[in-house]
Amino acid sequence: MNLDTSKGTGNPIDRVEGKLKVTGMAKYASEFKVKNLVYAQGINSTIAKGRITGIDTAEAEAQPGVLAVITYKNAERLAQYDKDLHPLSTTSIQPVLQSDQVHYYGEYVGLVVAETFEQAQYAARLLKYTYSQETPDIDFEDSKGKAYTPTEQSDYSRGNVAEGLAEADVTLDETYITPIEHHHPMELHAIIGSWNGGNVQAYASQQMIDNAATTIADTFQIDKKNVRVMSPYVGGGFGSKLAAKQHVILALMASKAINRPVQLTVSRNQMFTNTNLRQRNEQRIKIGAKSDGTLTALSHDTLSHTSTYEQYQEACGTVTKMLYKTPNNSVTHRLMPMNLQTPFAMRAPGEATGSFALESAMDEMAFKLNMDPIAFRIKNDTQVDPSNGKPFSSRLLNECLRLGAKEFGWENRPQKPASKSEGNWLVGYGVSAASRRAPYMKTSAKVILELKNDTVWATLQMDATDIGTGSYTILAQTVSEYLDIPVEQVDVELGDSEYPVTPGSGGSWGAASFANGARAACEQALKDLKDKAGETAATTTVALMKAAQLSTLEAEGTAEPDEEYKAHSVFSFGANFTEVWVDKDTGVFRIKRMLNVASCGKILNPKTAFGQIIGGCVMGAGMAIAERTEVEPNFGNFITRSFADYHVPVNLDMANIDVVYLPEEDKIANKMGIKGIGELGITSVAASIANAVFNATGKRMRDLPLTPEKMIVKKEEAA
Repeated sequence: MNLDTSKGTGNPIDRVEGKLKVTGMAKYASEFKVKNLVYAQGINSTIAKGRITGIDTAEAEAQPGVLAVITYKNAERLAQYDKDLHPLSTTSIQPVLQSDQVHYYGEYVGLVVAETFEQAQYAARLLKYTYSQETPDIDFEDSKGKAYTPTEQSDYSRGNVAEGLAEADVTLDETYITPIEHHHPMELHAIIGSWNGGNVQAYASQQMIDNAATTIADTFQIDKKNVRVMSPYVGGGFGSKLAAKQHVILALMASKAINRPVQLTVSRNQMFTNTNLRQRNEQRIKIGAKSDGTLTALSHDTLSHTSTYEQYQEACGTVTKMLYKTPNNSVTHRLMPMNLQTPFAMRAPGEATGSFALESAMDEMAFKLNMDPIAFRIKNDTQVDPSNGKPFSSRLLNECLRLGAKEFGWENRPQKPASKSEGNWLVGYGVSAASRRAPYMKTSAKVILELKNDTVWATLQMDATDIGTGSYTILAQTVSEYLDIPVEQVDVELGDSEYPVTPGSGGSWGAASFANGARAACEQALKDLKDKAGETAATTTVALMKAAQLSTLEAEGTAEPDEEYKAHSVFSFGANFTEVWVDKDTGVFRIKRMLNVASCGKILNPKTAFGQIIGGCVMGAGMAIAERTEVEPNFGNFITRSFADYHVPVNLDMANIDVVYLPEEDKIANKMGIKGIGELGITSVAASIANAVFNATGKRMRDLPLTPEKMIVKKEEAA
């Protein structure tokens, strides 16, 4: 491919911020130099439910360097939390240190502030708490009797599932379980917070800058104009940094109390208890189909947990409502209040977990029907979203499946499970379909042009964040394309609440929203230049600025969905293919190769896009291979509370991952034809692995992760 890498989107250029990162010059939240900085350490409860009856702070307060010990007894009174507010609404966190009540093991019950990080850590261990304990709800089976229907829209139906099942020639009724998982981005949650009179400044690792500023303003009841949040680089988030968490409020509370800037970094152990999680989901799928594979009914019932003080629902049935043409369909969600922290969005919330259940069930049904799993999916394709009757803006799912089958060598898949082997290894192939909503949200941007020595330099400003996905690079390419200048002449400034507002990073809306916002600003700048230049044959930005006799120009633009977008269902689609080898004796399995075929609009930068999909595939493999957070049954703490116990995939766990993008520019999705890919990459990956395991062994795996003790195949279990 002979591409001009000097400018424009679609080119696989290296990251423009890459050198800053590898040389350590890109500063993350805890790395900024701030005068008179002090350090804070959060203190965690050691019970899962009850009340604090006594706190002895004397020894900690007597330590050298200790500046303050804050507990519920002396903490600032904050705005009251409305339990009915959605976690991403205006007041988006549970205010901290406001009462003696303990809701879960590890909840913040205090804060120590000291001159050095080590002094704060040491003094925090010296505080003595006594509690009045109550019996916590920490057992999933015991809590099922308390399940309730969430207040937000959780149930959906069309047709009559019971009648559809009665009409079917073949039916399926199975339950699939995904465990608690934790996000664990490389960069710990952190903040350097400064309170100066009525003004707040925060360097904070946040995915959504405007939301963080709003949260701070609402919690402390101050004018949002007096809050500045900066997050130029975020070392991963996966949803855990969408909303400002309690550590943000703790640091600002402490800064206000002692009148000095405070740094607070959440430790890796605290990342298990103080930064949310992906909840455990128990999902029951029922499918009915005619003998030719035509679906007659599909239902998806999910039972999950939330905290006792806040509601969060992972919509596992999202995919089930829209992926296949099913006349009779129902989706329900139920929640159990438990003494664990509130779950929250984790990469592809709902889709990642729901697709494991749905795509595993579709594979099981294909086997029952004696149909090829790809043919079964194609048989039930639809170009209209059955959940709302809207046409898809584009849907190339069948093309993803067919092309993937060809590239992967699907014809070599053993038709009979447990029939292909290499030495002591059983070999199997698995497939799964994937979909992820591709949102496009209102985004504003500013572009500043400067003419120096017959060269135009452009600076783009927006409060968007780069969470490690390459936002700086694709935005530099966008400005380069629309202003027709080299990428090297574009500077991108992100992650500052003083810049024009964007929706922030999350939900796979970033690339489409940010790039179109940048496009709108560039188009406005060119329009302003042409207006100022008057009648001119000038075509380049340099010529326009000269004709307008300008050395500088600032322009702002806003992009947002139009009516055509709203009249369609806009999704990205894909297909995952996996080959696994399973040891006959030990149950140990190895992923030998993976292929992801994706249909996700215009690819702004193939190199960064490949990284997104590959990262998603690895994260999806983590769901299948190892990731699981275990609750200690007596005290409610997590047994898995470090990377020594919570395992994630490493290089030796993975094999080659190939990524193929179908050429597509969906101009209904937005003017640039971009769709999201960040969460498509993880969706249904775990199902493709579990389906491959079945093809290799004849043993159906419905409970993640697929550990060796579950994998050992007995002869009588093989199909």
